[in-house]
Amino acid sequence: MSWVRGPLPRLGLRARLLALGVLGLAVGFAFGGTLLVGALGWTLQRSVDEEALRTADAVALLTAEDALPDPLPVAGGQLRVQVVDAQGRIRAASIDADRLVPMLGPGDLRPGQRQRLVVDGRRVGMPGPVRVVTVPAGTPQEPRTVLVAKSLTDVRHSLRVVRNLLLVGFPLLVAGLGVVAWRVVGATLRPVEQLRSGAAEITGRAGAERLPVPAGQDEIHRLAVTLNDMLDRLAASRDRQRAFVADAAHELRSPLTNMRTELEVARRLGDDTDWPAVADDLLADTERLSRLVDDLLLLARLDEQDARPAPVGPVELGELLRAVAARYPSPPLRLTLPDGPLWVEGDAGELRRVLVNLVDNALRHARTGLELDVSGPDGAYHLVTVTDDGPGIPAADRERVFARFTRLDDARARDAGGAGLGLAIVRELVRRAGGAVELADATPGAAAPGLRATVRLPALAEPDAE
Repeated sequence: MSWVRGPLPRLGLRARLLALGVLGLAVGFAFGGTLLVGALGWTLQRSVDEEALRTADAVALLTAEDALPDPLPVAGGQLRVQVVDAQGRIRAASIDADRLVPMLGPGDLRPGQRQRLVVDGRRVGMPGPVRVVTVPAGTPQEPRTVLVAKSLTDVRHSLRVVRNLLLVGFPLLVAGLGVVAWRVVGATLRPVEQLRSGAAEITGRAGAERLPVPAGQDEIHRLAVTLNDMLDRLAASRDRQRAFVADAAHELRSPLTNMRTELEVARRLGDDTDWPAVADDLLADTERLSRLVDDLLLLARLDEQDARPAPVGPVELGELLRAVAARYPSPPLRLTLPDGPLWVEGDAGELRRVLVNLVDNALRHARTGLELDVSGPDGAYHLVTVTDDGPGIPAADRERVFARFTRLDDARARDAGGAGLGLAIVRELVRRAGGAVELADATPGAAAPGLRATVRLPALAEPDAE
């Protein structure tokens, strides 16, 4: 285990896979070879026992019929047969068997029982170990025991040959399989190396950056496709960040340029400068710059949050709308509220920012006035609408205006202090609250159709009713 934790992790992936594969093959072959030798030995031993028992049963049958010849007609140089009586005296034997000394001593022989023993071959005049089986024979009045000895030399020789073949063949087989596995693993990991080299060449420069995709429809192919999708998302995010930084720098430079110009002109005029007017202009540009910085910081915080946080608590829309309407004069803003409270769950500050941005945008384009109202639950949502009677927004541009730094009337929006971030902030905050915002004509078909912004917020039961 220390070898696996120590030197092995320092090797390359190809070498580690090969080492683990060869180790597994070696263990498997060793286990299989052991089982093979054991099974072969058991089979050969069983064949020896069966042959010896067949011979012993045949001799026992002759003994029972009192037709036992002497010497016994048993052929084979590896076979010895003796028939002994109850006192251990030899009554008959095969040609090559000892006629004076029984194969088994008095302590080993158990008359009337079948036995299987392994004894030294020198006792029966044969080299190596010998298998001896005993079979009871004769009659109850004259009991006999048939002893048959069968040499195990052939069995041991066969097992030795098989064992030597395995000891020589298995290492060669493992080495051959190791070479094949090295080439196969190398071919398998070649697409991974191509992905690595392709990733090393990616420097973050502008333009399409793609990893090579293998032709096979396998795990490496899917990995390459997934990595390319990730690179596309990163490239899109990088492009958005670059565009955001460029637009933010452009918007910040405009008020700073105005402030610098006004100060340079005032310094040149000297005592003829109208300092109160200059101060008013500088304060207006400072307020515009402050609003722009606040909007940029808010969008940056929204971009950092991967998931919408849990709503803060219940918010009563009627109270929130009255607080927002109090910021503006009664004409041109007209507020319409239904009877009874309308509850939603969310952050009161974020919802107030949504309403303020929508009202500011409507006032910037309204001709005579605008309406702010809220309706009861439409299914699971409350509907808050901000309607003006201005020129409206063409249907083709209603999705585009939610993009950051987008202006349909750039010069007028800049003069009015807009930076094209209001509606982008509205959409982000409404999504965090679990709702949606839509734009539509207030009066379809009219010369000045106006604009109706509808915010759908999830309805919530009254806190006291829960």
